[in-house]
Parts: sequence; structure tokens; C-alpha cells
Amino acid sequence: MLRMYVDAATKGNPGPSGGGIVIVGDKLHEQIHVPLGECSNHEAEFKVFIKALQLLIEKQLNDQTILIHSDSKIVVQTIEKQHAKNPLFQPYLHAFQQLENKFPLLLVKWLPESQNKGADALARQALQKYQ
Repeated sequence: MLRMYVDAATKGNPGPSGGGIVIVGDKLHEQIHVPLGECSNHEAEFKVFIKALQLLIEKQLNDQTILIHSDSKIVVQTIEKQHAKNPLFQPYLHAFQQLENKFPLLLVKWLPESQNKGADALARQALQKYQ
């Protein structure tokens, strides 16, 4: 099983955004920061979530159970309920649903911001680097 921690940082709302991804597994510990472009804070959280899944597929790590941790309640609730109240988030939910089928089991878990500091630091690095 792989554990992933994802977070996003946005300067302004909307504004330039960056994402942080931490991947942890047997003999694997990877830290990645990615640009997310101009978007709202919630869109940035969805974007980094999708980017994390795409990275796993690119690295051919999608053959195992994945547990993704996010401190975004909106992202976690949208995915758990498989419904986006805000029409702006529907394309992100659809993208998740398309990617979800490429994994044997994909679990999503909310965690407090205080327990997601690694991904948060990477997201802030991305924001500084790419803005």
C-alpha cells in the first residue's frame, strides 16, 4: 500500500497556486512540488489531488492500494459522496472518477492541517518557485 499526502497553497483567491505531494511506501519516500496555475484555493486542492493520481500512473505505481490524505474537507467530501455541489468542481470529480478506475483500490482520508505539514511545505515551495 502507498500513502500519499497532498496539499495546495494559493496566493490570493483566486491567484497563483502550487501543490505538494508526498508519496510513502515500502522503500519509497518521494516529495514533489508542482505548479497549479491561477485558480481558487479549492480548485488548487482538487488539482493537486488529480495531479498526484496522474503521477502514480506515470510512475507505474497504480498496481496497488492507495491511501490519499488531504486536509481539504471539500475535496474529501466531494470524492466520498461522488457528488459536487458546486458546478465548478464537477470537472474535477469527473477527472477523479476516470483516474480511480486505474487503481485496484483508492481510499481517501481527511486529516487535520497540523498532520499534513510535509505536503503543505512542498505546496508553499511550489507557490514561491512558480509564481
